Amino acid sequence: MEEESIESWLRGGFESAFPGNDFANVRALPASDARFGDFQCNDALAGARTLHMPPRKIAEAVFAKLMESRPAFVEKVELAGPGFLNITVSAGWLAARLAALAAQPTLGIPQTGAGRKVVIDYSSPNAAKQMHIGHIRSTVIGNAIDRIFRALGYDVVADNHLGDWGTQFGILIKGYRECLSDEERANLTVANLEKCYVLSAARAKEEDGVWKDACRAELVKLQQGDPENIALWKRFIDISIAEFDRMYAKLGVKFDTYRGESYYNSMMPAVLDRLEKAGLSEPSEGATIVNLEADGLGVAIVRKSDGGFNYTTSDLACVESRVRDYDPERIIYVTDDRQQLHFRQFFRICEKLGYTTKLVHVPFGLMSYGGKAISTREGNLIKLDDLLAEAVRRSLEIVRSRDASAAGEATPEQMRLAEQIGFGAVKYADLSHDPATAIDFDWDKALALEGNSGPYLQYAYARVCSLLDKASAVDGAAPSASFDISSPVEKQLALQLLQFGPAVLRAAENYKPSVLADYLFQTAQLYSSFYQRSPILKSEPAVRNARLALCALFGRVLAKGLSLLGIETPSRI
Repeated sequence: MEEESIESWLRGGFESAFPGNDFANVRALPASDARFGDFQCNDALAGARTLHMPPRKIAEAVFAKLMESRPAFVEKVELAGPGFLNITVSAGWLAARLAALAAQPTLGIPQTGAGRKVVIDYSSPNAAKQMHIGHIRSTVIGNAIDRIFRALGYDVVADNHLGDWGTQFGILIKGYRECLSDEERANLTVANLEKCYVLSAARAKEEDGVWKDACRAELVKLQQGDPENIALWKRFIDISIAEFDRMYAKLGVKFDTYRGESYYNSMMPAVLDRLEKAGLSEPSEGATIVNLEADGLGVAIVRKSDGGFNYTTSDLACVESRVRDYDPERIIYVTDDRQQLHFRQFFRICEKLGYTTKLVHVPFGLMSYGGKAISTREGNLIKLDDLLAEAVRRSLEIVRSRDASAAGEATPEQMRLAEQIGFGAVKYADLSHDPATAIDFDWDKALALEGNSGPYLQYAYARVCSLLDKASAVDGAAPSASFDISSPVEKQLALQLLQFGPAVLRAAENYKPSVLADYLFQTAQLYSSFYQRSPILKSEPAVRNARLALCALFGRVLAKGLSLLGIETPSRI
């Protein structure tokens, strides 16, 4: 029987006790404490309002019906507290469920997204600027959500909405021509582009408007299609994307499209026309606005007084394009929480325009470093390249300290391992937090081999690999094809492994990779308890091989879960 059989039986009990009511959402959840059994059902509490009865009375009626139809795999049902139903299942049922889980390529991840499409908009750095530590959150949170949705069977379009158009390019073109040397122009890099932007922007503030006017003139030429400025702009974009791709390759991040702001530029006049025809826009002090004050959302500007467009107009054009090109079920935006008002306004306008595609904003809190906000003014705007290099350097120290033969230069194998640990540590330090929370990056916590960290989970996987290698050297011992749950600690681990698929689904439903990270850490802790309290290699062959099967399944679940967070699992550390 499948795990859903518990819920089918529970729903049957509710429906028999209270016919004519909808109990489709009745669930069996893992018990919060082993003393309360293996699963709990708390839906009697939720039903009190609709059934107009005390939860305890509801649970008593359901309990009576459940006892009339109790399946063989349910060993015990208890009624507790204000209306909890505690359920204990048989070891044989658990063993069968584990065997079924191990046989599935998906490891129990439900394919709820089959035949459904979703667009995920994340990372979105600005062209001509180097990526820094502030870009890490949108990139790794977005990529984890991307991976999780793909694992659930969704057809995902990962779109990097680059900041590749606008006022900054007039400043850049002017700076490129007059603030860089011939050699810098000939060997142009993103660092040089950033340099010329800073120098040009500074002169625009200092030279009584002369430089600023010249920058504006270069922008107008670009917007009007001047061949020379268009060629420069394309060069800036190509160089920027090449640099971004270098950083993404380090992080294991891939995008399906790079549709930046420039892609939608020609569509924005049509957006204004549509807003006007729908009666949503109105003039205001030379600008064009959508008044959302009746919705408690203030005023959204869709065309500035100088005739230029802004993010709201661009995002409306973007939705129209995505709906037309992809017909997605939903579009997910991963940006920092300072943009929440913008997205509330933008989503409300889409609703008024008649879009039915679900639009979701996943806001994340800002990252600080050493207890200070990350900013140029604070002097801690660390380049992402430097952050990752430091992660590798610190990880290499750990790797070499654990390798007795680590004399001389680091080997390619040690460097590769240091990258896996370092990059995984940086990602997990972010993903283990609820996206909505602000986080303070700390090297010691990120790279700790104990506690809730990426290296701790990678080390747990490496220990499983080592155990299986040792087992194969002992008379060819190997995990058995079947499971035998014979102790409470094995049962706890078994029940936890069965929750892998539901944990992945919850992470997607809540747009929180931290839900999966929490699950993996809890599972690793249960495995550690099982490993310490259950002899494995020294047990008699049948018990040894059954326990090896449990270890191997844990290793597969851990590796799969970490891969959904974009974290690699080396077989040794």
